[in-house]
Parts: sequence; C-alpha cells; structure tokens
Amino acid sequence: MIETLEWTDDGVRFIDQTKLPTEEVFVLCKTHEEVADVIRNMVVRGAPAIGVSAAMGIALGVKNSRASTVAELHADFDKIAALIGATRPTAVNLFWAIGRMRDKFLSLSNSSVAEIKHELIEESKRMHAEDIAANRAMGRHGAALMPSSGGVLTHCNAGALATCGYGTALGVIRAAVEAGKKIHVYADETRPLLQGSRLTAWELMKDDIPTTVISDNMAGAMMKHGKIGAIVVGADRIAANGDVANKIGTYTVAVLAKEHSIPFYVAAPFSTIDLATADGSGIPIEQRNPREVTHIGGKQMTPDGVGIENPAFDVTPAKLVTAIITELGVARAPYTESLRGLQRDAVKLTA
Repeated sequence: MIETLEWTDDGVRFIDQTKLPTEEVFVLCKTHEEVADVIRNMVVRGAPAIGVSAAMGIALGVKNSRASTVAELHADFDKIAALIGATRPTAVNLFWAIGRMRDKFLSLSNSSVAEIKHELIEESKRMHAEDIAANRAMGRHGAALMPSSGGVLTHCNAGALATCGYGTALGVIRAAVEAGKKIHVYADETRPLLQGSRLTAWELMKDDIPTTVISDNMAGAMMKHGKIGAIVVGADRIAANGDVANKIGTYTVAVLAKEHSIPFYVAAPFSTIDLATADGSGIPIEQRNPREVTHIGGKQMTPDGVGIENPAFDVTPAKLVTAIITELGVARAPYTESLRGLQRDAVKLTA
C-alpha cells in the first residue's frame, strides 16, 4: 500500500505529491513548521491526509517543545495549532484533527510534560490507523453501489494519496474490483494541478486497475456515449444539508451526471461532514496562486497581464448527490436527517 505519510523517530515522512508521477521522492519533516509548509504547498493533499498530517505536525511540534511545565506546553500547543490551522481553509478535516488533538491535551492536564508529549504522538498514530480502517469500511459500503462492469468516472484524486491509505472514492473502486467487479476507471485530468492525470492514474496503474485519463472537458461526451455507468468523488467538506465541497470541476461533473441520469456518489469519512455548517454557502473556498493556471510544467501558457481566477474548490448542491458513502454507512436524501443519523451512530461507537 502507498505510504502517503507516516510517523518516524526522526520526523513525519511524506511522499512528495508535487513530483508524481515521474519521481517518487519522500520528504522528512523534522519540525511542525515544515509540516505546515508541506500542507500549504500541497506536497500532501486530500482532506483525510491533511487532517492526519495536522495531527502529526502538532505532535511533532509538542515533541520538540522546550516547555518545562504543562502551562508552558499548553501555550506552545496553541501556537503550533494556530500555525497549522492557517495552512488551508476548506478541508474541515484539518480543523477536526486540531480539535481532537486539543481535546486529548486537555484530558491530560494532570499528567507530566513527558507523558503529554508521548500521548499526543500516540493519538496522531491512532488517527493514522483509524483513517485506513475507515477507508476500508467505506470501500465495503460503496462497492455494492458500483456497476458490475463498465466505466466509472472520478474527478481529482481521492485515493491512497489523499488519505493515509486505500482511499475514499478510489477505496470504493478498489473494494468493488476486489469483489470481482469489472470496472474501467475514467480519470478526469483535473486542471489546474492535474491530480487526476498525475496521481489517480499513477496509483490505479500500480493496482493494475484499467484506467483512462480524459481531459476535464471530455466528461460530458463520455457520458453521452454511454461509457460512464457511475461517478464517485471525494470531498473536502460536507455541509449539514448534504452540499459537498470538492476539487474545482466537481460541480460540472455532477450537473452532467444529472443530465445523463448517471448516479453521482460522494465518498468521505465522517470527519469530513461539518454539521456546524448549514449549507454550502458557509464553506470557505480557498483561492490559490494564479501561477497554477498560467503555467504548466514551468512553461507560461497565458499572455502577460490577463485576469486569472483560481478557486481550488466548488460546491455541489445536495440535490445532485445520489448518496454519501462513509465508514458508518450510506446516507441518502434528505441529508439533514441521514447525516444526523450517522452522527448518532458515531456517538454510539465512541460511547
């Protein structure tokens, strides 16, 4: 299985996703500042992976702290969490992970500094293991929804590289293939950073899953010609009403799916569901560097001075989503009820 990120005695180790697919390079972060840079610069990306990266970054920062008292360590924790929390605004898993690490710290207020450091490291490791387990459970739930054969379209990369392993949307595809389904994946290239053509195609080929890369503007034609039987994507934040924030271009795919009566599924862990945000209008959309649009492979593709828009995400309305697949089960409309039901299930599991 692809090791997207892992805790080591020397620091947090990441595969550098900006170098894929032509180079398999790993980056070792020895400070929490370096982890923040890795998240900000998309060396690691994908909401679940960002969440665990944040947790490990906090653990690393606390480990390196020179605090001699719990109060001093708490002050350092807050500074570390603030720095990591400022890296990317859309993926709610980032803030979920910070909140979980903060809760763990507070539960250890009567412990020694050394004990707190140890327990925060162990908590980040648990989150890593839990993410892989959640992805496999998600895959089992979603596999039944995939066609027995034919084409499945995905947008961006919601695979092992976007998680700690196995994947969300690609986890569903992997589980379906493992169950004997004959699936051919159509991967949107996903401009401007080409996560589909660079990352999704790379990891599916490693698993010998038949894959065809198409440019983003080919998706409608593929649907019209009957080559797509289902669509499954990941998510960076899901609002309480089922509106889904995902990589820019997802909304377009969902509209096309509706027009062609093709089921549109979203696969994401429960930590991606933000019940505190009523609908998609409350989801912050990250605006990224215009150079990601103006240049490809270092070569300028647009005239100097032209206006550039570069939102990293868009929001797909709940009415276009056939179902939301999580590790706790499959939610269907009305999502305001079904997602709350999943929350109750999650509470029962942790009680």
